[in-house]
Parts: sequence; C-alpha cells; structure tokens
Amino acid sequence: MTTPGSDLRVTSRLVIPDAELVERFSRSSGPGGQGVNTTSSRVELSFDVARSPSVPEDLRERLLDRLSGRLTRGVLTITASEHRAQLANREAARERLAAVLRAAAAPPPPRRRPTKPSRGAKERRIAEKKRRGEVKRGRRGFDDRSG
Repeated sequence: MTTPGSDLRVTSRLVIPDAELVERFSRSSGPGGQGVNTTSSRVELSFDVARSPSVPEDLRERLLDRLSGRLTRGVLTITASEHRAQLANREAARERLAAVLRAAAAPPPPRRRPTKPSRGAKERRIAEKKRRGEVKRGRRGFDDRSG
C-alpha cells in the first residue's frame, strides 16, 4: 500500500519522489448524497515521465514507447474516483500509477524461436486427415443413378 506524502516505489530501480507527483482534486460524479456536491474526492495524479530526473535513461525510452498512447506531452495522468473518501482515492491513484509504470517498465519477453513440426507429427496429421475423410465418405448414401 502506498500512502500519499511518501515516495512511490514502482520497481527496485524506479522510485518516484513524492515531489514529482502532481495531484489535482475535483468533485466526483455519481451517487453519494448531499456530500457529493461539496467534497472534492476525485483525484487526478500526474507524473512527467519524459522530464523526470528519477527515471533512468534506458528505462525512460521503454516507458515513453510503451505508454505513448496514454501520455499527453510526456505526462501520464491517472484518475481515481471510485471511493467516497479523498484519501482512499489518492491511495488508489498512486497504486494504479505504480501498476501502470511497473507493467510498462517490464523487460520485453524473450523472442520466439520458430520451430518446425517433427516428421512424426506431420505423419500423424496426414493419417488423421485420411481417417476423417474415410468417416465422411462412409456417411454418404448410395445413389442408384450414378452407375
């Protein structure tokens, strides 16, 4: 759990200082009774991926590439409004930001080495195709006209 006011630990290599996170609060939509009109419980948490000094250069390239669809001028913004309490939404936004950054920072999966089917697998496939053809041929009715 990440608490507002402390550094955000994403991975062992990436720790975001609290000073680099920008929080904005606004009124949340949806049900909540009379309090929904007065409390600013919706949280927008922004982090400048492109210009942050705490992101290592090699990791920055990967983050910018993988998050390109979610960034606005290099800034990643996460919104949380599922809780009625502002503090709960702040924690939810920080956890979601860490999860998004963690997924984007993950190393790429190893490349797939293409393989060919073995000779036995090819023979089994052909034999199964012939067997299916025989089954279907056996289902045909006899026609007196073909003769």
